[in-house]
Amino acid sequence: MTPLGIGIIGCGVISDIYLRNAARFPQLALRAVADLRPNAAQVKAQDHGIDALTPGALMARDDIDIVVNLTVPAAHLEVGLAALRAGKHVYSEKPLAVSMAQARQLADMAGTRGLRIGGAPDTFLGGAHQTARALVDAGAIGRPVAGTATLMLAGHERWHPNPDFYYQGPGAGPLFDMGPYYITAMVNLLGPVRQVSAMAARAHDSRIIATGPRAGQPVTVDAQTHVAGVLGFASGALVQIVTSFDVRAHTHSPLELYGTDASLLIPDPNRFDGTVMLSGADGWQAQPLTHAHGDDNHRGLGLADMAQAIADDRPHRASGDLALHVLDVIETLLEAARTGRTLTLSTDCARPDAVAPLTSAPEAA
Repeated sequence: MTPLGIGIIGCGVISDIYLRNAARFPQLALRAVADLRPNAAQVKAQDHGIDALTPGALMARDDIDIVVNLTVPAAHLEVGLAALRAGKHVYSEKPLAVSMAQARQLADMAGTRGLRIGGAPDTFLGGAHQTARALVDAGAIGRPVAGTATLMLAGHERWHPNPDFYYQGPGAGPLFDMGPYYITAMVNLLGPVRQVSAMAARAHDSRIIATGPRAGQPVTVDAQTHVAGVLGFASGALVQIVTSFDVRAHTHSPLELYGTDASLLIPDPNRFDGTVMLSGADGWQAQPLTHAHGDDNHRGLGLADMAQAIADDRPHRASGDLALHVLDVIETLLEAARTGRTLTLSTDCARPDAVAPLTSAPEAA
């Protein structure tokens, strides 16, 4: 296929891996970057031999087919709508927007204009998670009946020089920030969620930045920083989910899936690699990696799949429908925690198509 031109808007921390990986995917041709901070865009452009533009100029470029939206969550709607108005497909970092109302605006405009939207996370397309998907689909654990999804840490102010958006305003908190990885991974394994219940709390009203030029400054916290919930999947499986910025240490694994015949330990859904473990008569056994992209950070894989899908006229896996459904799970969990009720989701989505395995599988990690 002829590579599709991409332009990246947002030159923050996450942009580095997208810029590096763009050259690794033959479906993509990196054209330009943009940021409201011209100096930030200029630095990235010089590093990668591309143009630094204003956001408006980038969207006006005829050789850019997909705008990659790496801005802070609060800007996802504005940037996404502008790109769609300019006739560009949009691929966004997670979450798709900070509310379902905003996300539906993006989905509606994309549908009206015959354009595609897609979004992170795409880690579920990595080698480890597709290996787990293949085991589930092959019946290795029997019928999935339950699971756990656990993200608990002490907070991003420890490493991020400007962590305010993790704690303040719409889209803040661990469920919005890290929940998409865990929920997307489980939707890939089990299909869509039907109902949720939850409770939530906040351990601290402020946080102290630990690194960068603002080290020592406080950040006000208005988000719920510990959310514990249950996801009731349409398939019947029940998954306990915890996302927290309030936990210093724990021993829980990131993802576990329990079936009528066996159980799976599944690696960190914020990564593409790791070892899948299957329970058996002799205890836990490491499973051979059966799929590609399990050896490195392959962020942008979902973008490359989207470009290939546009060329092939097929659905892309890290789709707008999937991102919308995951956002619905997040928003509904928080509403369930606020009201103390079990709530039914307003969206559905198709389970993403599985990725074809490698012809010959490498050894287990």
